Amino acid sequence: MTQWILLAAETAEGGLFDFDATLPLMAIQFLLLATILNALLYKPLGQAIDDRATYVQDQLVQAKNKKEEALALAQQYQQELKEVRKQSQSIISTAQSEAQKIVSDQVQKAQQEVIAERQKASEQIEGERVAALSALEQEVTVLSRQILEKVIGLEFVK
Repeated sequence: MTQWILLAAETAEGGLFDFDATLPLMAIQFLLLATILNALLYKPLGQAIDDRATYVQDQLVQAKNKKEEALALAQQYQQELKEVRKQSQSIISTAQSEAQKIVSDQVQKAQQEVIAERQKASEQIEGERVAALSALEQEVTVLSRQILEKVIGLEFVK
């Protein structure tokens, strides 16, 4: 507390603040210091902050644009993927129908071959049956003759 009193006493006597030439000189020094600090420190610092803010804003705009481009590209790729899937489904269904047709044709061809083989076998069996009947008729004739010869005699058979 005593220090405040001494300070107030010095001020009253003109020791610390002299209103003659000191106050305007201190004001000029303060303004000169403020001007120098403004020119050397505050303006470059403010400029750097403004430049940084501009850079950040530009980067945000570029990022937004790239995001929009990426989304558009993703949507385009999705659309192309859908089209490719449709085409592949079409190709698969075409291949399946062609395979079904080939299988059907092969089955029909195999059935025709079986029918032809059956017909051929039937004709062969019929031919063999006719030949067997003919052979049996000849044997029956021969056997009948032999039986008649033995039973009736040789002279009546001819």
